[in-house]
Amino acid sequence: MYARPPHPTLLVIAHGSRDPRHAATVSALCARVRALRPGLRVEVGYLDFNVPRVPRVLERLSAEGVRDVVALPLLLTRAFHAKSDIPAVLREAAARLPLLHIRQADVLGPSPLLFAALERRLEEAGLRPGDRHSTGVVLASAGSSDPEASAVIAEIAREWRRTAGWCAVRPAFASASLPRTADVVRELRAEGVDRVAVAPYVIAPGFLPDRIAAGAREARADLLAPALGSAPEIARLLLQRYLFTQCDRSIGTLCA
Repeated sequence: MYARPPHPTLLVIAHGSRDPRHAATVSALCARVRALRPGLRVEVGYLDFNVPRVPRVLERLSAEGVRDVVALPLLLTRAFHAKSDIPAVLREAAARLPLLHIRQADVLGPSPLLFAALERRLEEAGLRPGDRHSTGVVLASAGSSDPEASAVIAEIAREWRRTAGWCAVRPAFASASLPRTADVVRELRAEGVDRVAVAPYVIAPGFLPDRIAAGAREARADLLAPALGSAPEIARLLLQRYLFTQCDRSIGTLCA
């Protein structure tokens, strides 16, 4: 009887951080993905700061006889890491491990599931359903020197306002780009917005998310949501990106 090959292993690629909350968040998120898809092998590899690093994970998988891997960047936009760092790491690993078939999935954003996760976090921070039309939201991302990534954040802010009925949604950045979170909070206040909420467009706590939070407190935002973290919508989005890449072998970056 023909034996159907096992599903590809999902390798979640995280940037890594000296802040222990980062790795804890990634672990919790992967646990949610495993719960959504029992039997799916989910591994984690880091680019920096944490272990195991991506090349070591791929070496171990190859040694264990795994032949098919979907590498999924835990990133919200296509910036330097998604365009350069991760493809380079995967190409180098594929050259050393010729029996391992590696495909790079797309980044997580944009997606309606991210809007749902952002709104979940705002509600957890105290936003009431009736406050939406009088609330201006600062969509605060980590920031990137890649102009494409910054433009995507601005477009996401416009789309979220259009579809969700916020009074306003403005982008802000913790690094590399302007404006900063505190400046946008003050700008919305000056325009007469009744209530200002800061929604961090980041997955895990760390240095730059802390800078977002500090800006929100400095400018006295009314609400500050936590990072997206292991929200169920993020786990569903990870699985969605994996399944899309797995089911269509023409999609994704072939690194073999």
